[in-house]
Amino acid sequence: MVSQGTGPVEEIDALRAQEYDLLATLLGRAPAPDLLAALHGLTGDGSPIGRAHEALGRAAREADAREVGRDFFALFVGVGRGLIMPYASYYLTGFLNERPLARVRQDLAALGLERDPSSSEPEDHAATLLEVMASLASGRLAAEPDTDHRFFERHLKPWIGRFFTDVAAQATTPFYRAVGELGEVFTTIETEAFAMEA
Repeated sequence: MVSQGTGPVEEIDALRAQEYDLLATLLGRAPAPDLLAALHGLTGDGSPIGRAHEALGRAAREADAREVGRDFFALFVGVGRGLIMPYASYYLTGFLNERPLARVRQDLAALGLERDPSSSEPEDHAATLLEVMASLASGRLAAEPDTDHRFFERHLKPWIGRFFTDVAAQATTPFYRAVGELGEVFTTIETEAFAMEA
């Protein structure tokens, strides 16, 4: 998804975009060794998000790329299907390609976004929705003020917390347990921050 920027971005929004980009990347495909190496230096403070960053950095330093790749496959792909279905439709209705996907498609079209023809994933995949949030927060995607709030409330808040809890619980590697925990913490922070703005 490519768009034109909208000008300077506040520091907090740039940091939010980085979190969304990281989570989207880690849910979209198994991390290559160079990404795991880049995460080695991830550290944090005593805050919940800082502790989640510290845990992810530690897990990346101790990770075996092959084991992490197998965990990714078992969690999200599987033979037939993965342990976890990373789609809004599935989490909200129990089925794929249902009304939540249609709503995502409507809102993406309103933002001027089209499905990448090379992708086989429906647009309500967690990685895609997180990527859109990163683009909105960073200003890479031109949109009206508060579009990120509305998009989060409509397409992520109803299910993404449960999804990340499931990732943390079902993962067999410390790496994807840490990804699930980071997602839980970050989306809780986003939910609380948006509630304060309302």
